Amino acid sequence: MSEKKPLIEERYEIIDGIRYDCSPSPTLKHQLLVTQLWNELHGTCHATGTIVVAPMDVHFDENNVVQPDLIYVTNENASILKTRIEGVPDLLIEILSPSTGEHDKVRKKALYERFGVREYWIVDVHHRTIDQFALREGAYSLERTYGSAGTVLSERFPCISVQSGKLFSLLDKYE
Repeated sequence: MSEKKPLIEERYEIIDGIRYDCSPSPTLKHQLLVTQLWNELHGTCHATGTIVVAPMDVHFDENNVVQPDLIYVTNENASILKTRIEGVPDLLIEILSPSTGEHDKVRKKALYERFGVREYWIVDVHHRTIDQFALREGAYSLERTYGSAGTVLSERFPCISVQSGKLFSLLDKYE
């Protein structure tokens, strides 16, 4: 009798028609940050929009399909929420992993900018920072870099209030 292998769904992104595999799976620290960020955003923004955690495909077009770690879509933009997300979300958040740093900081940042994502955060687990980019006149500008103290706020989304110290302190017991 042959042994059944578990079904492992392939995870990948497509940027400018090129496939990029999403493997290996995220680390514990990565997932703790994703969960805590979702919790913080949901606590303050659930009335003004929808917050979704990966894996969830965001289809900008047939040649550009990504799986950001966190996705925020305002109620005004809710028409893009289908069985998947078809269109441009308002805020995308990526949590860097050793294998995804360049992809998230260069390739995906340029893609999100090109498609007009209003705000993009890059969360660095190792350095415990959050880079907040805002779209201004079609280009991203670094609005602010947050360290392990302070509160992440957004001009575009007044509901956002994320305490970076609380967020990063979750990682202490796994050092």
